[in-house]
Amino acid sequence: MNGSRLARDASSPFVDFDRPSWARLGTSTPLPLTAEELDQVRSLGDEVDLDEVREVYLPLSRLLTLHVQEGGRLYRAYRTFLGAQNARTPFVIGVAGSVSVGKSTTARLLRLLLARWPQHPRVELVTTDGFLHPNAELARRDLMARKGFPESYDRRALLRFVTEVKAGRAEVTAPLYSHLVYDIVPDGRLTVHRPDILLLEGLNVLQPASSLPGRAALAVSDFIDFSVYVDAATDDIRRWYVERFLRLRETAFRNPDSYFRRYAQLDEAEAVARALSIWAEINGPNLERNILPTRGRASLVLRKGPDHSVTGVRLRKV
Repeated sequence: MNGSRLARDASSPFVDFDRPSWARLGTSTPLPLTAEELDQVRSLGDEVDLDEVREVYLPLSRLLTLHVQEGGRLYRAYRTFLGAQNARTPFVIGVAGSVSVGKSTTARLLRLLLARWPQHPRVELVTTDGFLHPNAELARRDLMARKGFPESYDRRALLRFVTEVKAGRAEVTAPLYSHLVYDIVPDGRLTVHRPDILLLEGLNVLQPASSLPGRAALAVSDFIDFSVYVDAATDDIRRWYVERFLRLRETAFRNPDSYFRRYAQLDEAEAVARALSIWAEINGPNLERNILPTRGRASLVLRKGPDHSVTGVRLRKV
């Protein structure tokens, strides 16, 4: 995707855009975001600026709005056909990708931008971190070294949450997770009130149902209406992870309540070595075995370059 080019391949189920081609899709849409608001949603180490919001995320919010609108038309036709009176259920957008790739920033940006389209003012965001098993349970199952792997989540609870949202429940609750203490917040709950759009962000939201005997025939991905995968070269993601670790060593890790406070005293060489060790033991294998294989299931892939900026977009044809 070099130059100003839109790649059309009749034999491919995808259309590839370079950044200039994608940016032109949003030129007629005003930017409803300020630099101060961007600062509030940008994750540590993610260098997204207003130009990238205008050229990448604004066209994406416009595309998502088209999907929501078309879903509404289909719903109304369906309601007429069935003679039903049920209210329309939320449109669910999944946001997936590796640790440190910027999926949290993507999800928060989309929440802000989508809520400013007049067609769907109620937009909510839930991260799947809240559905991790508590540390005590992970320790009991000998899974602390596999935190973030699919088996470290309460997948039944996550699936139940998403199915209740798509069933149109007036209120559905989800557990809360604290990155500071690296654990589930006891008795903490987030309540979702039948939004127009629900953004569901997490490492494994695009995984298909397991084919193993006795496992559920449904997966969270079966209830996602549109999905975004944030992608980059593995070497770049590993470098971003190390850079973020070093920044956290100077900030959040120094908080006395931080689970990782022991790392705040490491010198830079020791911190780099520890970050690379965690990547090699946990985040790298999880990316290669579980997260990256779901990329082809996404509706749209945001491809990032070495400087963390989006360089191209791959969109599944309809």
